[in-house]
Amino acid sequence: MAAHDFNFLLATDSYKITHYKQYPPNVNKIYSYFECRGKEGSQFSEVVFFGLQYLLKKYLTGQVITEEKIQEAKLFYQMHFKQAVFDEEGWRKVLEKHDGRLPIRIKAVPEGRIIPRGNVLFTVENTDPNFYWLTNYIETMLVQMWYPITVCTISREFKKILAKHLKDTSGSLEGLDLKLHDFGYRGVSSQESAALGGAAHLVNFCSTDTVAGLLMAQRYYGCPMAGFSIPAAEHSTIISWGKSREKDAFERVLDEFSSGPVSVVSDSYDIFNACKHIWGDKLKERVMERGQDSCLVIRPDSGDPAETLIEVIKILEECFGCSRNSMGYKVLPSYLRIIQGDGIDLNSVEEILQKLSDEGWSAENVFFGCGSALLQKLNRDTLSCAFKCSYVESNGKGMDVYKQPVTDPSKGSKRGRLSLRRNSDGLLETVERGAGKPEEDLLVTVFENGSLVQDYSLEEIRKNARLRDEEVTPTLHNHKEELLHNHIINGIH
Repeated sequence: MAAHDFNFLLATDSYKITHYKQYPPNVNKIYSYFECRGKEGSQFSEVVFFGLQYLLKKYLTGQVITEEKIQEAKLFYQMHFKQAVFDEEGWRKVLEKHDGRLPIRIKAVPEGRIIPRGNVLFTVENTDPNFYWLTNYIETMLVQMWYPITVCTISREFKKILAKHLKDTSGSLEGLDLKLHDFGYRGVSSQESAALGGAAHLVNFCSTDTVAGLLMAQRYYGCPMAGFSIPAAEHSTIISWGKSREKDAFERVLDEFSSGPVSVVSDSYDIFNACKHIWGDKLKERVMERGQDSCLVIRPDSGDPAETLIEVIKILEECFGCSRNSMGYKVLPSYLRIIQGDGIDLNSVEEILQKLSDEGWSAENVFFGCGSALLQKLNRDTLSCAFKCSYVESNGKGMDVYKQPVTDPSKGSKRGRLSLRRNSDGLLETVERGAGKPEEDLLVTVFENGSLVQDYSLEEIRKNARLRDEEVTPTLHNHKEELLHNHIINGIH
């Protein structure tokens, strides 16, 4: 249910206030769609659809128009435009005829589904011919879907990289869902960004420090606890002891958290000295006392990520030894692991894991934390997200419409009513011009006339987003077999 103090009439770009005056006479339906445009050579060829349910529940369900909100908007836009352009009469008719609920239908792909770029992700249309102007009035809010979609997509790309290296160097995917920890809470622009981005990451992983994302998953996606963390030190809890007492600071953490894993940032002064002379000597016995279920996770936090981590793991090998797993790769003792949270993005995590592998180390030894590259270093153009009108009706007669700028053909839009289907080759494709068969359409009605029609749980969404086996270990089958090979890896979540 939309919050009482949220005024939907003020949640749009200013110029949209004037659009009801600009449509053709006798128009009675506007139909628009959202997509992540395809882009040749892009790093991302597919996207994970996530986040629409939150926006619908938070802002669009129930009565969103009241007389008080109409009057507030009327005054605001009069001051803003310095002329009377606000459609007070139109909004009051929505209030009177529909009890302030939006006569809109939204159809969308199920949340968590993996969709190749260039396909329709959701459509929007008015259900009452008198309120055709509503369809694109809500574009502003709905296009903000770019953010959770992009975060969820990037998070899943991390998962592909981690899964491949984990499988190659350990023979299994055990622990994959804990391999990438969300460090991004402080690096985003707002609490809502942290919530949306944090929840998007939790579609793919169960490891986070972003409380806002956990709360969103709980309140809007029915998951009591979607992610987990462990006690961990920060620089203030180490340097407050003074440089000469770094060993005492480390020991205090071990004392206070004797059971369960604990992470200790160890680069306040000299990460290599800390690993060799404090962890690997003065506190060596204390470290070795800890079991697999209470392992020490050492955190470097400066320097070149790959070079520093390789040096740290070599020092720890010298001090604590290692063993070989079934794939022949080296693994530190079960009471000792490393988390690298500085300088992590899709490129650096691939580089680090490849260098570890080249040096004979299993990906089992390391966890990663990611902040800005996961939740902040992205924008609407990362996946070329767009919302366009493709169909209108005037006097009950339909017309397919589109844009096709001569200066940029890539911004051409789709035409007519759209549906999403799987073709005979097993590929997802968008069918334009109303030519799709309803029984083949993968778009599902999720919102209609002010009500949420479909309510997905995070559990369902995670199942939809799971890695396919060919994303972990590329097969040698022919192209068609690969396209049809949709076996899902079980037990990741």
